[in-house]
Amino acid sequence: MRIIVKAKPNAKEEKVEANPDGSGFVVSVKEPPVRGMANEAIIRALAGHFKVSRFQVRIISGYTSRQKVIEVSGIQS
Repeated sequence: MRIIVKAKPNAKEEKVEANPDGSGFVVSVKEPPVRGMANEAIIRALAGHFKVSRFQVRIISGYTSRQKVIEVSGIQS
């Protein structure tokens, strides 16, 4: 399943919530967007949200952008 994610690095708390406009998810993480730390935190947060291994979550596009396309395998869409 592919989802659109809006990343919010440097947040006060980590959370995964549905985007208010209905186009995917907003993922807030505490890590800064430096050396891929925020991307790794986003992968961990989504893996926990969907109850899959972090190895089943990967960034398809948007590695250096706040808007990302992420693929989650092991669940049905």
